[in-house]
Amino acid sequence: MQFSQRLDRFGDEVFASLNQRRLKLEAEGRTIYNLSVGTPDFAPYDHVVAALREAAADPVQWKYSLGDLPELKQAVCDYYERRFGVAGITPDMVASCNGTQEGVGHLGLALLDPGDTVLVPDPCYPVFEAGVKIADGELAYYPLNAEHGFLPYVAGIDPDVADRARYMIVSLPANPVGSVGTPELYEEIIAFAREHDLLIVHDNAYSDIVYDGPRGGSFLAHPGALEAGVEFFSLSKSFNVTGARIGFLVGRADVVAAFAKLRGQIDFGMFFPIQKAAIAALTGPLDRVEEQRLRYQERRDALCDGLEGIGWERPNAHGSMFVWAKLPGGRTDSLAFCEELMERAGVIVTPGASFGPHGEGYVRMALVLPPEGLRAAVAAIEASGIR
Repeated sequence: MQFSQRLDRFGDEVFASLNQRRLKLEAEGRTIYNLSVGTPDFAPYDHVVAALREAAADPVQWKYSLGDLPELKQAVCDYYERRFGVAGITPDMVASCNGTQEGVGHLGLALLDPGDTVLVPDPCYPVFEAGVKIADGELAYYPLNAEHGFLPYVAGIDPDVADRARYMIVSLPANPVGSVGTPELYEEIIAFAREHDLLIVHDNAYSDIVYDGPRGGSFLAHPGALEAGVEFFSLSKSFNVTGARIGFLVGRADVVAAFAKLRGQIDFGMFFPIQKAAIAALTGPLDRVEEQRLRYQERRDALCDGLEGIGWERPNAHGSMFVWAKLPGGRTDSLAFCEELMERAGVIVTPGASFGPHGEGYVRMALVLPPEGLRAAVAAIEASGIR
């Protein structure tokens, strides 16, 4: 059978190949420290699980949902005001999606015609690229590099490219590079969007994992953002419900409506018990979210202090559940380094090159082990003799 040429746009999925090698090493009895995939090892909160369990016990809740419950949309509106200080979010500015990965992957189908240009960060989470390719769009990368603190530098973007672009994806706190936005940066990005008549699509999956400074927030809290863009908001990392796939697109009502129309063609809505769990998360206490942030910071410190202590350059790690580490010893091939690290130290990380051209020379490490586990991983690297 001949398959769609569209599939030729996508390379092999790096996480799957790393996992296959991990299984082989574990079968050989090796001790493995898997820092490749950002799946939280913390448990979901009891009140969220209880809400899902109670709803799942009711047979009526097993029917097609065919859309978002009004109380779910209102819970998102209220959460944005309570947590982020964003007033004025109304239910028509909210649409759910089965995780923000799927949301970003489908957005281009609602916003792009073939050949339309999208500004995408480099390095970036792979679905930012994939969503454009699925929609037959054209990618225009803007670099995130050490010179500018791994943050968007809009003054360096070609104005002609910006004029062609339909939208610009911004992700802060950033996966994979671990950088965090500032109010001044968001002001620049919003002004840039106005100047070039483009939409900002902000990915806010890690709003509650920010270190060493003010609490994380929302792009939509900044003046002009509600006119300039939309934001993907996820419960996955804050509430440890990654497998439940709970995400939302929030912001400009016209964009949200287009996205919801597209989504209505390909699924029947979020499972009612999951909607009930989301409501419990959004309306419940947030003290454990803050406690968890501090635990992530302890992990960040353990890993970054440890790597710096064995001679690595200190990684970039100001937010998200990842650290972005430069290859040691003048190495430049991130995939080859990951293979060497796995074989010699039993430590699995993700090659920077899998996140875009400017990711080469770096690796991403996920903070998915407790501090003692991360210190053990660093000790294994040191014992392996990798310098």
